[in-house]
Amino acid sequence: MLSANRRLVALLLLTSVSPTVEAAVVVSLGFVAAQGLAPQTAAVWPYDTYHDLRWLYVYHDSWPSFVSWLSALVVARGLFHTLLVVLAWPGEVPRPPVRWLLRRNLGLAALVAVFVAPWALISVAASVVALSWVLLASVVPMFLLAPFLQRAAVLAPWWRGLPSISLVGWSLLNFVVLTMAGALCWSLPGWWTVPVATVAGVINGLLWNRIIRTALVNPATRWAWVPATPVAVVLALAVPLLIPVLVDAVPGKDLRAEAVVLDRPLPPDVPQAVIVLAGYGSSYGGEQPPDERVERFSYRGLSSHGAPLPYGSRDTAISVADSVRLLDEQVRRLHQRTGRPIALVGESEGAMVARSYLQQGAHPAVDTLAMFSPLINAGRAYYPPPRENRGFGVATGWQLRLAFGAVRLVGGPHTGPDEPFIRSLVDDAPFYRNQLMCPVPGIRMVAFIPTTTAAEAPPGEYSRIPVFEMPGVHGGLLNRSLVADRLLAFLSGEPIRHERDEYPLLQRLGAAWQAPPLPIAANPAWSRFQQPDPAFTGKVCQPAG
Repeated sequence: MLSANRRLVALLLLTSVSPTVEAAVVVSLGFVAAQGLAPQTAAVWPYDTYHDLRWLYVYHDSWPSFVSWLSALVVARGLFHTLLVVLAWPGEVPRPPVRWLLRRNLGLAALVAVFVAPWALISVAASVVALSWVLLASVVPMFLLAPFLQRAAVLAPWWRGLPSISLVGWSLLNFVVLTMAGALCWSLPGWWTVPVATVAGVINGLLWNRIIRTALVNPATRWAWVPATPVAVVLALAVPLLIPVLVDAVPGKDLRAEAVVLDRPLPPDVPQAVIVLAGYGSSYGGEQPPDERVERFSYRGLSSHGAPLPYGSRDTAISVADSVRLLDEQVRRLHQRTGRPIALVGESEGAMVARSYLQQGAHPAVDTLAMFSPLINAGRAYYPPPRENRGFGVATGWQLRLAFGAVRLVGGPHTGPDEPFIRSLVDDAPFYRNQLMCPVPGIRMVAFIPTTTAAEAPPGEYSRIPVFEMPGVHGGLLNRSLVADRLLAFLSGEPIRHERDEYPLLQRLGAAWQAPPLPIAANPAWSRFQQPDPAFTGKVCQPAG
């Protein structure tokens, strides 16, 4: 039998190999957007399974490939964890037979995959819609479940009682290490990513050693009669429902961008007439703005008299192409009525519609676009329409449909992954990934970006137009007076730009928790697009070819 020191060395070698290999492969491919994921390949449960399932959900292309790769990953994790547990087992504690550990870890690998699958699925959904709260809804449950699952490989019964404070502390350190390692892997140039991943693997080995020892040497648990792990799983399932409520409670969340120009007359030095495009889930009762130069864009179109029709939240689910058609008609009617150039002010979905309108050939009267909370780098994953049974993410699409269906059954919103607007993000992803934040000749542009946007996409250059970065959440303004002043100054012709120092840091800290993007060139459904891929270049607005 190996001595304790030799077993520790073997453990560290074993946990350093897989991060090193993944980092080397990713760097050799130039896949810069996925560099932050490599340290998680040897992380402690559940983060390693979270890593595996995100790759699987994005990259499988049929049901047979999904099932076969899922089975292979579960078996591989069970075997790998058995080796790690054997090597990390403290010498002063009698160890059960390896066969017992193997059976236990194979079963737990399957169980953990079931526990983690919903959150990996939400992570992929976050890469489609580019919303930070969706990503947060996938990461927080991992953090909550980790101390309960990390004792499961060695303790029986592992599902009862609270984990010790020490185990919670090591679990917290595990999360911090993975976050910092992901940030470093992305920040360092080229092949320097590989040694960082190797060091992260060594630290993962030390954490495996300490967590196994902590669970075995101090196995006493508080509230041993309470089924704490099932309770934690139920609480984790509630996180995606609670986070939107918490986001809505953020001060300033209801201070929408459209209110800046809809609630008061425009200053005389603003030369344009303005169309304000509200975001997804908004509604409009037909109220007239105090300034006749301002109109609310209607997702239902115009009346026979040219007035924007009232609309409900469900009307915002129409495709971007349909919204662009309605916007073009409204631009023409407003320009005909006022004789003024047209400025577009769009928020969230409204920003995507306005930018797509410019791309497809806007009316010559349009000369200005201000975007609030655009969905930056949306469409980084794909799933086929329901009628198709092959294609990247086919199982992901059906599992998302089931998940949204379950949410509807318990009184959740009547939304889904196949809504026309969401389908637009998926089908036209190369445009949104590479050109959304690019300048358009003859158009003055600016984007107001809340701080949380930094966590919505992999690090890297995200804009070639002026940006005004500001504290806030998606669709909310924490400082309405500042934003109102800057927007009106921009409409009056003043150039504005403000970049916050913490924004690039937040981008890097989020790198470890993004789902890996699907390369544009790999997906036949995107073959009509000839777009460079920011996932490999780290830059947007690159010319085709």
